[in-house]
Amino acid sequence: MENPVLITDIQKFAVNDGPGFRTNVFLKGCPLKCLWCHNPETIAPYPEIYWKSRLCTQCGACLEVCPNDAINPPIPPEESQSENSTYHKIIRDRCDRCMKCVEICPYDALTIVGKPMSVDEILDEVEKDRLFYENSGGGMTLSGGEPTTHEDFSDKLLKGARQRGLHSCLDTNGFCDWNVLKSLIKNVDIVLFDLKHLDPEMHKKDTGTGNEIILKNLGLLLETGIETWVRIPVIPNFNDSMDFHKLASDYLAGFAGKIARVDLLPFHNYCQDKYKWLGIDWALKDEDAIEPSFLEIPADLYREKGLLTTVGGSGFENTAESTG
Repeated sequence: MENPVLITDIQKFAVNDGPGFRTNVFLKGCPLKCLWCHNPETIAPYPEIYWKSRLCTQCGACLEVCPNDAINPPIPPEESQSENSTYHKIIRDRCDRCMKCVEICPYDALTIVGKPMSVDEILDEVEKDRLFYENSGGGMTLSGGEPTTHEDFSDKLLKGARQRGLHSCLDTNGFCDWNVLKSLIKNVDIVLFDLKHLDPEMHKKDTGTGNEIILKNLGLLLETGIETWVRIPVIPNFNDSMDFHKLASDYLAGFAGKIARVDLLPFHNYCQDKYKWLGIDWALKDEDAIEPSFLEIPADLYREKGLLTTVGGSGFENTAESTG
């Protein structure tokens, strides 16, 4: 049986994922495995368990109910909560996610990540902030994970938003069959399209897939005339060199007049806790966040080629005027 579509979060008053104040709906499930992913809880399409050490009193209740011997015995809370602790409550390769530990935990130290919600439930929640959308030009942004992975559900959600008069953005990595993307954009106002790298081997090395389908879909998307914002997550030792930005700015300049704007999104490490809660040793945990001002120099490369470019992607930011 196919897994149900799960929601990891409905984030209100977002300002970096489309114009105005937005409500971001995060679907669970993504075909890419980006090394730097800032939302690791959205990759797997099934429910997962967060373990938050700061809330855990090490009472042992979860150990008693686990049928799979997938819980580590309690240790003093101060040890598990220490900065250098390697202790994790759940033995992940034994866990079948029966959720008995979550049900018994009296302190919410164990919580489920991924909640099934209907289209109407989501839209009812999104619509609560309609006044803010109308005053700011905002609306709903469908994100993830990857919305194209859940074609039918995403289609119903976007159609429902249009029927309710809600402005919609689709945030996609572009790794899908073109017909899926072509169908979804019929009910979308703006597409936020990720461009991670131009080199297929580099792309595959740090995302798990090549970029051939992605680049092809970007070209096809821009031919439709839909408003498209190309978003480049700038990642240390992946695409943070000036050489990359020279190539990328030349590539995007080839779509003159078809790209509404380019957003350079600086890497940050604020997601470290999520990796800890999932019991994942994040490869980039020791990387420093990129200071946004450092990206103004590469941003000028795009601007010089006639591309309206922001650093950070805020829908309220005064973007520098393109030149040329």
